[in-house]
Amino acid sequence: MMNGLIYTALLIFFLIGLNAFFSLAETALTAASRAKMATLEKEGDVKAARVNQLLEERADMIGAILLGSNLVTIGASAIATIIFTNLYGQAGAAISTIVLTPLLLIFGEILPKSMAINGADDISRAVSFPVKIMVKVLAPIMFVITGLVSILMKMMGIQGEVYTTEQALAEIRGAVELGRQSGHLEKEDQDRLGGILDLKDLDVSDIMVHRKSMKTLDISNPPREILNQIISTPHSRVPLYKDEAENIVGVLHTKDLLRAIAENNGDIDNIEIEKIMKTPWFVPDTTTLQEQLEEFLKQRNHFALVVDEYGVLQGLVTLEDVLEEIVGEIVDEHDIHKTGIRPQADGSINVDGWLPIRDLNRFKDWDLPDEDAVTVAGLVLHEAQSIPNVGQSFSFHGFRFVVLRKQRNQILALRIFKEDEPKDE
Repeated sequence: MMNGLIYTALLIFFLIGLNAFFSLAETALTAASRAKMATLEKEGDVKAARVNQLLEERADMIGAILLGSNLVTIGASAIATIIFTNLYGQAGAAISTIVLTPLLLIFGEILPKSMAINGADDISRAVSFPVKIMVKVLAPIMFVITGLVSILMKMMGIQGEVYTTEQALAEIRGAVELGRQSGHLEKEDQDRLGGILDLKDLDVSDIMVHRKSMKTLDISNPPREILNQIISTPHSRVPLYKDEAENIVGVLHTKDLLRAIAENNGDIDNIEIEKIMKTPWFVPDTTTLQEQLEEFLKQRNHFALVVDEYGVLQGLVTLEDVLEEIVGEIVDEHDIHKTGIRPQADGSINVDGWLPIRDLNRFKDWDLPDEDAVTVAGLVLHEAQSIPNVGQSFSFHGFRFVVLRKQRNQILALRIFKEDEPKDE
């Protein structure tokens, strides 16, 4: 009799152990990083490849694990109930519930799932082989069950899970943010990784040099004057216009001009600018940065002019502008370094109105919205819904903006400081 009870108790603990394995496997496999598993599989990790296969067959995997978990739980409960009923009569069922519930809850659910959460990637690889075997063994049963579940889901209008590009990008963004919060990732690294992910969400109009800030040259000017003007700029490519500033007819590269001077034995005045200039490349202002980057590489061209839907010139964009969205501002010995941000002794900052909101957010680690405006001045105009005067201030998004300088309807400079509590004004 005693030996029978011992064997039965051992069987119950064995079933609780199986339930713990199922809980461990379910949590680890569902929490495993798809990105990491894909990387490991590419490096030749067989276990990671098995995990990826199981994740591709998520419905069958979850169904098989739940089926096994329910079978062992019911089996353990039935055996425990029989034992305690033989020992204590009608009170045996209640005693069985009181004794078995905490055992299953602690050792069969909470403990293994906590372990799986803390080491999902490693544990998922370790359990992938037995789970794969179990999925194959239970395949006929799961075919019927998953078929029935699919019918019920369709009747309720629920679509099956599809791992989309948006989910993959969201997972990467989450991992980057988690790395930053945990201190394992520097802010500069977060900005660079975020910049790569944002290329699809930004248009060239978000980063272009506005036409008012463009340096252009009149093609009707004498070659010597054009040369002097090019020398005075930090740019290697300059748009050329005819009659009107927005009528761009070509792009002059300094190397082409120098080559022409050399070929003419230094005779600058007889150079024909029309023959050495390049045909301008126009792109729509709705082109995404990822598309524009791919076109820059495909066309082997670093310079494009941006036009709106009516063909009106809006500005220009370069390969360097796109790259700066990833790596930050690129400054060489010929560039005029302008951050547009001037920190003040009282903790506030003075900024130029043309400063892009994205650059300000990166510099100060703020989170000002840039959906409705590209520049800081544009954000103030959007929020104020009016043309402000010098000295006027506004509070929104937890910051106070004070207009410092203005030219006609254009805001040239502002002072910004954080407020303890956001106020609307």
